[in-house]
Amino acid sequence: MNFTYSVFGLLLCSNLPIPELIPEGTSGPNPAVIIHMAASPYTEGEAPTEQETLTYTSSYTDETGQPALRIWKIADGDLLRLAYYDGTQFWMNRKGTELWAQWPNNLKIEDAAAYLLGPVLGLLLRLRGVTCLHASAVAVAGHAIAFVGSEGAGKSTTAALLAQKGCAVISDDVVALVEREGSFYVYPAYPYLCLWPDSVTMVYGPDKKLPSFSPSWNKRLLSLAGNDLHFEAQTLPLGAIFVLGERDSAADAPFLEQLTPREGLLALVANSYATNLLEKEMRASEFEFLGRMLGSVPIRRLRPREDPARSDELCDAILRSYDAMRSRA
Repeated sequence: MNFTYSVFGLLLCSNLPIPELIPEGTSGPNPAVIIHMAASPYTEGEAPTEQETLTYTSSYTDETGQPALRIWKIADGDLLRLAYYDGTQFWMNRKGTELWAQWPNNLKIEDAAAYLLGPVLGLLLRLRGVTCLHASAVAVAGHAIAFVGSEGAGKSTTAALLAQKGCAVISDDVVALVEREGSFYVYPAYPYLCLWPDSVTMVYGPDKKLPSFSPSWNKRLLSLAGNDLHFEAQTLPLGAIFVLGERDSAADAPFLEQLTPREGLLALVANSYATNLLEKEMRASEFEFLGRMLGSVPIRRLRPREDPARSDELCDAILRSYDAMRSRA
């Protein structure tokens, strides 16, 4: 294991370099997760003998109707196998301490890394008991503010807009949370954002060209350091959560509204990561965790303006709202 990284509060040790991650200076004696890239848990030529049980089939499909993702339990759940529609596969043990990745010859390690650094590590964190939100987060005044929402709600776009205002990015797509002595914190992830092409235009204008993360992915890679933006590498206390709603065409948008504890809990449960793969006990633990968190972390619903040209007003509204929350705390 020659390459060591710190991601989501985990020390990852990999046999191959993982694209876009910054290596740690020292490996440390006890890595949290060992990653075998271009490998499987079986020796070459060995066929799996354990029975597999299909436990999850994605509702998303490719153009041929193939599910985007299927997950099997192996050996009564000692291993999970994740198979993506393009032939990329991952295995992870039940404790979330070891992971394997393979991809077909027509793909590259960048393709596997796009899965690894999002949904795969998101699931692995859940196996380790870490509550995760489908969200992005930035640093404001020494605290993290998170933006949760469904796919396409604008989480990464909002983080990119605030990064342009000088806010350091903490995490994108997956926000991993930890509770310490009654306070809640966000773990740092990796130093980039993934943006759809129309989001790149919204943030930078039509002339900005960003590379794709991999040849087979349409999302664009916004390297923070490469675009004079900042990455927050420290774990920060969670200061506020914004739930991104539908965009509004009204002239006085964006709109912000306080959520009741029940509304806030339902919004977070709907946007927690890998929820449909959690066992009953894990779901109950997640409910309790989120309930405690909402007792100390304010949550607001945010409806941005439909006109992307008014993005400065969105950032100003978020920062003013957060300043008001802090002043009342």
